[in-house]
Amino acid sequence: MTGEAPQAKAAGHYFSEEPTTGSERRTVDLHLEDFSGRFTTDRGVFGRDRIDPGTKLLLSDGPEAESTDETLVDVGAGYGPIAVVLAHRNPQATVWAIEPNSRARELCRLNAESAGLSNVRVVTPDDWPNDRMIDRIWSNPPIRIGKKALHELLLQWLDRLSPRGSAHLVVQKHLGADSLQRWMTDQGWTATRRQSRAAYRLLDVAPRGGDR
Repeated sequence: MTGEAPQAKAAGHYFSEEPTTGSERRTVDLHLEDFSGRFTTDRGVFGRDRIDPGTKLLLSDGPEAESTDETLVDVGAGYGPIAVVLAHRNPQATVWAIEPNSRARELCRLNAESAGLSNVRVVTPDDWPNDRMIDRIWSNPPIRIGKKALHELLLQWLDRLSPRGSAHLVVQKHLGADSLQRWMTDQGWTATRRQSRAAYRLLDVAPRGGDR
């Protein structure tokens, strides 16, 4: 969920738990090789006016899940484009859409239902079952919450990966993608660059002590 400062200022902070701006819903379209859909958005959520280019890059050029994966997680799900596409592609799995923003959670549920998907669970970070391990994480993380908060978020979620799990992040270059990759490596994760395109980096992350 990276974003431009003008958008955040105009619509209220999209990472706030309770948006203070009035509701004004609209729709945006997403077209991929294997998925086409329309998403309802609103003021006070990230990517209100269009699918974020980083999100689209992650979905078009990121890796596929494995057929044995059961628990997929979208950290910072917003109104749900990543979670919905993952659920469409992986009917065998439960896709957990993790989102603190109450308005975004409502939209994510609506968009999953509109897509005819029953394998999306939309929850707050506090609702995650702590004993559950994660097979894969996909995320366009909220860079603008600040470095300290972002690091705390990644520490929380990346250490929930199963030993053979992986995470896949998209980060804008000018918002610190390279420094974030170095930080993750320094913390003991294996962070590698999958691709660099259109001002974004796609990063693959293996768990600390993992064998992937």
